[in-house]
Amino acid sequence: MGYVKGNMEKVEIMSPVGSYASLHAAIQGGADAVYFGVGNLNMRSRSAANFGVDDLREICRIAHAAGVRTYLTLNTIIYNHELAEMRALLEAARQAGVSAVIASDLAVITAARALGIEVHISTQCNVSNIEAVRFYAQWADVIVTARELPLEQVAEITRYIADTDLRGPGGDLVQIEVFAHGALCMSVSGRCYLSLDNAGFSANRGACLQLCRRGYIVKDKESDLELEIDNEYIMSPKDLCTIGFLDRILAAGVHVLKIEGRGRSADYVRTVTECYRQAVDAIAQGSYTPERIAEWTARLATVFNRGFWDGYYLGRRLGEWSDRYGSQATEQKVFLGPVKNYFHRIGVAEVHLQTAETLRVGDEVVVIGDTTGAFRTIVAELRLDRDPVPEVRQGDRFSFATSEPLRRGDKVYRIDKVTDEK
Repeated sequence: MGYVKGNMEKVEIMSPVGSYASLHAAIQGGADAVYFGVGNLNMRSRSAANFGVDDLREICRIAHAAGVRTYLTLNTIIYNHELAEMRALLEAARQAGVSAVIASDLAVITAARALGIEVHISTQCNVSNIEAVRFYAQWADVIVTARELPLEQVAEITRYIADTDLRGPGGDLVQIEVFAHGALCMSVSGRCYLSLDNAGFSANRGACLQLCRRGYIVKDKESDLELEIDNEYIMSPKDLCTIGFLDRILAAGVHVLKIEGRGRSADYVRTVTECYRQAVDAIAQGSYTPERIAEWTARLATVFNRGFWDGYYLGRRLGEWSDRYGSQATEQKVFLGPVKNYFHRIGVAEVHLQTAETLRVGDEVVVIGDTTGAFRTIVAELRLDRDPVPEVRQGDRFSFATSEPLRRGDKVYRIDKVTDEK
């Protein structure tokens, strides 16, 4: 498939937000939209990556001031006793000025439309064909296709939308969204019962304990024989990465690229958003080259990942599985301490090194904060009691110059390279 240049003006990069730090990081990285959860009725309701109702106005204020759209995820199954809570949250979202609601339950979809709120269809709906698209187009302006669809079938859907002039409630042609990067679930469109069956916490209620990410041993019932299957985590897929064939995704008529990771760090959000922002811009400018793809892939590998594969877009029938537990990032963050002061006139931060670590001239650091977002820099000079020093240690209150303003309480981390050891 070739690149459809006319599609480029409408391509939207949607980034995950689980904290104010990641909200600012997404904006810094060039996101067009952010999505986030509030309260109990979203797929990350039990995690720390969740806001309260009182945060709605502030999230919208920050994002809209930067020209970034805001999408509230309200995408769990809704029961009768939760209908009033759901309607109250939608009303709060309307008053705060949320751009759209991501939903899967028809109760949420119809209630949002009754309030005049734009609706986007969640992956939980597993939209896999044109009839499903026609059905949801009654209420939704954006529809995400099932993560299991190959690009050829995604392209068939976008052609159908164009050929039939299928429009959503907002009056524009229905837009198709796909997952572009991040964690994948072993089950169809994330509808898994493993956590509920084994631990009593339902993934479809935002409470997944991710039992699939663990290693398992098969035991023979007739003896004590135990087998570790291929030494792989056979239910834990590698993370999706589409940076290497993003031109083909856009050529399929996709308008919205979704980055997964509301539970990931602000540094992850900024790094991944920047890479996909640059890749989309490079496709538009004709500078999307193998060399740049290799650079972006290397950068994406520095933040949390379980290894990369291309998902089902290019015709795969089976997934690729992680061969170890946890992250395979090529870098790790080592906490040093908080920013104690920042001197705006000279652009210098004062930091208290609290942990049993050292920091040397030439080291790379990342600073993360609710307003700062995620800021990376190489330490060009360290000062202790105003004197330049090559290294600082635990207990030192040191200073270094930064190109962006920092804030008191921001957390400073040293970036270390990770050796590839299993």
